[in-house]
Amino acid sequence: MQKYYEDTVFAALKEELGCVNPHQVPRLEKIVVTTHCGGASDRKQAVEDSVEEIAKITGQKPSVSYARKSVANFKVRAGEAVGARVTLRGARMWEFLDRFIHITAPNIRDFRGISPKSFDGRGNYAVGIPDQSIFPEVELDQIKRQIGFDLIFVTTAETDDAGRALLRALGMPFRETVKKEESAA
Repeated sequence: MQKYYEDTVFAALKEELGCVNPHQVPRLEKIVVTTHCGGASDRKQAVEDSVEEIAKITGQKPSVSYARKSVANFKVRAGEAVGARVTLRGARMWEFLDRFIHITAPNIRDFRGISPKSFDGRGNYAVGIPDQSIFPEVELDQIKRQIGFDLIFVTTAETDDAGRALLRALGMPFRETVKKEESAA
């Protein structure tokens, strides 16, 4: 996937976005995979399960996230483990992106494409995965609890349009938006 970016996507993006300097061409910096188990009644075991699942999916051991403050309404104490996260860079990032685009995303139930609206204003894209069973690394018999993930694709793009162009050129299966006038006709 990295070779595809360097050989094909880089030149196409440079021309499409009108970049003069090669450093202006957007590129993928990292992919962050996070999960939060704050609502589980057995939070400690839920965090251990999510650490195990993320390690299987990404091939890298995640770090555990801890609560910064105590919140009585949520029954959370300061310093208690509430989630896990892993940051993928380099070869693992490109390999994970390739698997996500070509294998995992089409496994999503009723898949019609990923929403192109989840950009943050600075070219970064986030997508929520409600269930870990879409990843081929997870054995369906071994699932103890349903764990949802957030995938954040961090780019060097300055704008959402540049980030969208980068991810679309890499093959991200964005849903095509149909205008209301066209759908009424």
